[in-house]
Amino acid sequence: MNQMTDTNLMQDAAEEPGLWTIISPVNREIYTGMTVSLLSLVAWLGSIMLFLPISREITSATPDPERLWLLLGISFGLVALSFVCRAWSFRISHLGAFRLEQILRTELTTRLAQVPLGYVVNTGSGPLKKIVLDDVRSLHAFVADSTPLFAKTFAAPVLGIILMLILDWRLALLSLALFPIGLIGMFFAFRDYDVARKKVDQATERINGVINEYVQGMHVVRTFDDGSGSFERYRKALNGATETMREWTAQSQTGAFIARTLFAALPTVLVLLAVGIPMYLEGMIELSILMMFLLLAPTVTESIVPIVWLQQLLTNAAAAVKRIGQLRQVELIPEVSSGRAPEDASVELKNVTFRYEGREDNALTGVNITIPAGTVTALVGASGAGKSTVAQLIPRFWDVDDGALLVGGVDVREMTADQLLQSVAFVFQSPFLLSDSIKNNIRLGQPDATDEEIVAAAKAAQAHDFIMNELPDGYDSVVGERGSSLSGGQRQRITIARAILQDAPIIVLDEATAFADPDNEAKIHQALAALAQGKTLIVVAHRLSTIVDAHQIVVLDKGRVVESGTHNQLVANGGRYAKLWAHFEQAQGWGLRVAEPSSAT
Repeated sequence: MNQMTDTNLMQDAAEEPGLWTIISPVNREIYTGMTVSLLSLVAWLGSIMLFLPISREITSATPDPERLWLLLGISFGLVALSFVCRAWSFRISHLGAFRLEQILRTELTTRLAQVPLGYVVNTGSGPLKKIVLDDVRSLHAFVADSTPLFAKTFAAPVLGIILMLILDWRLALLSLALFPIGLIGMFFAFRDYDVARKKVDQATERINGVINEYVQGMHVVRTFDDGSGSFERYRKALNGATETMREWTAQSQTGAFIARTLFAALPTVLVLLAVGIPMYLEGMIELSILMMFLLLAPTVTESIVPIVWLQQLLTNAAAAVKRIGQLRQVELIPEVSSGRAPEDASVELKNVTFRYEGREDNALTGVNITIPAGTVTALVGASGAGKSTVAQLIPRFWDVDDGALLVGGVDVREMTADQLLQSVAFVFQSPFLLSDSIKNNIRLGQPDATDEEIVAAAKAAQAHDFIMNELPDGYDSVVGERGSSLSGGQRQRITIARAILQDAPIIVLDEATAFADPDNEAKIHQALAALAQGKTLIVVAHRLSTIVDAHQIVVLDKGRVVESGTHNQLVANGGRYAKLWAHFEQAQGWGLRVAEPSSAT
């Protein structure tokens, strides 16, 4: 974050930074690379201009060998200087591009951690991946490759035309005879480029999203079909992108072909020879002048070709800047610079109303819940009642729209992120692990924890035995992407060990045993007992049998609190909870009943 502050990269949400603003942190490398590239061009043109005195010296009646070798030596030196400067300019620009990647990706990933979780969920992994990876890579390509192109594309034609006009204005105009036709070709090649590029980008985003969905849901795909049905969405997205590219290519290829052909060296050389040779034979020009143009004119015409690549780099970079700017303009969850520390481990929702972005109905409406410190509170209700919403508002994944949510008597909006994270630990229903070692995954709960503290947390979470006995490298074993090398119960125990190490006074559980098998469920319950010792525990409950001893049970229905109390009180009241409990007991008695096969007669 300090790096971003030092480079003044963070923009105000209301600003829409342009391309040159967003790459400004590496201005030093950009302008240095341009200067060195310009020096390369000047050295190259200088070496060409020396051909005139060299050829005149050779064709003179009494050539001076010393002067001839001196001119040749200077010419070779300028050529060597040109190549060295060209390579140096690329090195400078690429180093700047890599530094820009680091700066931008650090900023964007930091920002994603500060925007409301709803923005991340609604936007989806495909578009976000494109911003953080593909769009930043487009800016990398612009900075890395445009620096040498700018000098060659803009300075070479200007300097080259000036030199040609000085040498012979007639041959200079002849050298430019093919320019108008080539420029017309470029116009048609880039006609409606922005529209076509936008379609290609949208098609790419669709492919990214479908691929992520297809890979992440592979277990479902393989369970319910052979992949042909679910793969159809990917095939359609891929075919759509291919068709979009085909249309774009068909629209631009004729103009692009004309431009590439006419701006190549050979057509210009042929035109010069066709007209220049008769002029020489009639004594209108020197042979050395004609030879100079045969060297200089291709340098000028070929310098136009990079405009095609530069235009593409500029367009890609502009589109990338727009999407990065949109992410930058997402309103962050506001955070105070120096917050108030909570007084205890209590939690209170005061007339809380909340609606997810893009939805018409409130997820919560006028919710009031008081959770004293050191107690166990269960949140129950039908699917969509608002249980998980309440749980996720406590660690401030979103801010409430109305009312207040207090932790330890302090509004969470008046606490710093560190103060809140030190107060609240969250154990998700679907455990998530990084593709890293067991040790580092547990250490996320407390980055400066010692190895001994990590082992102690794992033992309390009932994870130590399987780590040491079943994993090849113990605590140094890498768990794979999303913890793929572990079972669901093992992953859950690792996340509980992480929460134990965090040692927050308030624990929020989103039904951590919902999908555990009986053996793992028993171990997870032991781990949760260790985690909840002396803590304030808030449980999103799906299995009502796990929360019958809770100090209070809060029943939600359609985003409202409809009743609360102990298990016995609520069952006796005969309200919503009593119906849920009756349904639960009925489900517990359900089982497969297979009829006895009839005996053969």
